[in-house]
Amino acid sequence: MAQQLDAKWRVALITGANKGISFEIAKALAEKGAIALIGARKPQAGIEAADTLKAEGWAADPVVIDITDEASVVAAALQIGKQFGKLDILVNNAGISVERGREPSESDVGLMRQTYETNVFGVVAVINAMLPLLRKSDAGRIVNISSGLGSFALRAGPDAPLSHMRALAYNSSKTALNALTANYANELEGTPIKINSANPGLCATDLTHGNGRPASEGAVPAVELALAGVDGPNGGFFGDQGAVPW
Repeated sequence: MAQQLDAKWRVALITGANKGISFEIAKALAEKGAIALIGARKPQAGIEAADTLKAEGWAADPVVIDITDEASVVAAALQIGKQFGKLDILVNNAGISVERGREPSESDVGLMRQTYETNVFGVVAVINAMLPLLRKSDAGRIVNISSGLGSFALRAGPDAPLSHMRALAYNSSKTALNALTANYANELEGTPIKINSANPGLCATDLTHGNGRPASEGAVPAVELALAGVDGPNGGFFGDQGAVPW
């Protein structure tokens, strides 16, 4: 990913961007010259996050989007299309983890459905709605924020480094997210659009109860993928140390 695109005036939608890793991704892209669209479920939260970036001199606008609500997703795509006529970067970060401290055999199917609605089905809805706008870009980029917990290699088997992390709903939703990244990459091969998964690592956010490294550090792989040049990857899984095993 040595070659990087010029971010100036590239339009970037980041879901769940009113806080955490997503906000740091939006801030980093804005600092590089992109117009950061702050995707948030709650209008006021999006407005406040966008105003924070504007106060620092960066280009940012709020976009109301609930990725589990098809009408909200469609409305967001219409808004972006009307205002900008295209979308250059889509970062899918909005996600939830509602099942903690359970063994797989204790999993709640209802919580799994809730997790997949956001972490998997919502991502598909957003990608499909935004693809027509991404096709109008000269170099569309899609980044799905995944996790090392979605990696078979890092989680499978007693000696795997993350084998002790067994929350079935969240872990398997990130594995599914990686699978859909690979499938979209196959469809988009040969087009100007590239799609990849990013692993931010354990970051101090609400989802991790403040445990981990600064969210600004976890944002780095996603920003690099969002600005990857024509020689950049398509259909891969990357962290700040390079490729992450599937």
